[in-house]
Amino acid sequence: MNIHEYQGKDVLRKYGVPTPRGYACFSPDEAADAAARLGGRAWVVKAQIHAGGRGKGGGVRLAWSAAEVRRHADELLGMTLRTHQTGPQGRLVKRLLVEESVEIEKEFYLGMAVDRDSRRVALMASSEGGVDIEDVAARTPEKIRKLFIDPATGVKAAEADGLARDIGFSGKLLPQVRTLVQNLYQAFDACDASLAEINPLALTRDGRVLALDAKFNFDPNALFRQPEIAAMRDLDEEDPAEVEASKFDLSYIALDGDIGCLVNGAGLAMATMDSIKLYGGSPANFLDVGGGATAEKVTEAFKLMLRNPNLRAILVNIFGGIMKCDVIARGIVAAAREVELSVPLVVRMKGTNESLGKTILGQSGLRIISADDMAEAAGLVVAAARRGA
Repeated sequence: MNIHEYQGKDVLRKYGVPTPRGYACFSPDEAADAAARLGGRAWVVKAQIHAGGRGKGGGVRLAWSAAEVRRHADELLGMTLRTHQTGPQGRLVKRLLVEESVEIEKEFYLGMAVDRDSRRVALMASSEGGVDIEDVAARTPEKIRKLFIDPATGVKAAEADGLARDIGFSGKLLPQVRTLVQNLYQAFDACDASLAEINPLALTRDGRVLALDAKFNFDPNALFRQPEIAAMRDLDEEDPAEVEASKFDLSYIALDGDIGCLVNGAGLAMATMDSIKLYGGSPANFLDVGGGATAEKVTEAFKLMLRNPNLRAILVNIFGGIMKCDVIARGIVAAAREVELSVPLVVRMKGTNESLGKTILGQSGLRIISADDMAEAAGLVVAAARRGA
């Protein structure tokens, strides 16, 4: 789960990571009021969407008066902001962050992510802040320093100091950076984060080290013990189909293709999509109905896939272990009838009650194309999609 920058900064401040002062705003009037409360001579008005590259897309603006803050807010709210992370469709801006402006001496990068190989949190830091860290990794990987944190000790003072020196901090700044790094790790660990980024981490001209941006991703499986984090979820920033899927405990991710996939098990779902690609097709979605699918869940799964206007065919690929093939077959028949299915449907079933499941499909009177193995199923659904295109 992702959150907005202003929410991420609330998390940082809670754990002692310094940030500029600022307020979330939802109207031009609130933005102008925020500038008045902050005081000072200049302010930054920042569009709040779940995507990076907002500055390059025109979503971060400097204002020198309350009137200019209001004008920027009026222009940003309601605009469709397009960045390299939103894609051409962009994201509608509904929230702003108005912050005090700070004078920057130098920008750095600081981030944390779960590293599966070491089974630890990887701390990454660089003297190249304010730019895409992926570009730095590709062009000058030597400028990225890494530390794999021992969960038994957290970030040791010597480790934090060494990392800070490696990216250019020294002298009286070391204690600031040390505390900031240690506090960031505490936030990461306590909140069940999977990613935390501060880009840029700024050294100001008056000698402060501040988080000028904040990006957090959280483990969705841990949200049951993170009610404060879960309350920050912004459904407007998520795919409506994926939000609907979550209500029925379906794992659904929309893709760019035209062949819908309904599968039980994430591994089988990935293999199914690979098979479709191998035969020249393109999956329209990842959809795992899980091991406890009911006729209701299968019906909702079909409804989700049929929301895609580009859908040309559907492949149902089921391995009956815990999930019985006859249960899925009844669900398929009920779903196809309820939604008045109009695209070709290919079904491949193997496992528990396979024969009964195939009998139910065969006696349904529906136009269902049967397949015995994944290769045949993939070939049939790709051919069917091409005929329907």
